[in-house]
Amino acid sequence: MIYLRLFFEFFKVGLFAVGGGLATIPFLSDMGARTGWFAAGDLANMIAISESTPGPMGVNMATYVGFHTGGIAGGVMATLGLISPSILVILIIAGFLKKFRESRAVDAVFYGIRPASTALIAAALAEVCSIALFNPEALESGGDFFRWKGILLAAAVFLCLQVKPLKKLHPILFIAVSAIAGAVFQF
Repeated sequence: MIYLRLFFEFFKVGLFAVGGGLATIPFLSDMGARTGWFAAGDLANMIAISESTPGPMGVNMATYVGFHTGGIAGGVMATLGLISPSILVILIIAGFLKKFRESRAVDAVFYGIRPASTALIAAALAEVCSIALFNPEALESGGDFFRWKGILLAAAVFLCLQVKPLKKLHPILFIAVSAIAGAVFQF
């Protein structure tokens, strides 16, 4: 039964998360809260691992959640659930490609999807920033609200990106250095 639920939950994510891997984050946050499969802190780790490993971010996160929830079969079912809507839409569009190519209505629909996709990515940015830079639980215990190590790392990466020779470096280098800094300083 867990495999069908994994497939169904990730099918919904794949169906509505228009805009790539970052657009899946708000849906995954909701899924974690509803199912208990992972916590908000786990979501931050999933994002970091998914961004650092080869492959599409959404697929990596689906595989990660599925594997931790239902082993290898769970990883396969979650991944299949996530990619199935895209495959179905592509097959449908391929059958009507000529009509779609010339349709003003389809152009208008895709133009209208852009703001929704942008909003999903902005929500993902807000979620990641709230996890990495702030600690709202500390307010109850009297601790520090800001995660200073994360803020310093973000500021360092931002400042490095302002230096002209460093702008030419591949983004994977910044990801690798940030991952190493996170491991060493335990963000």
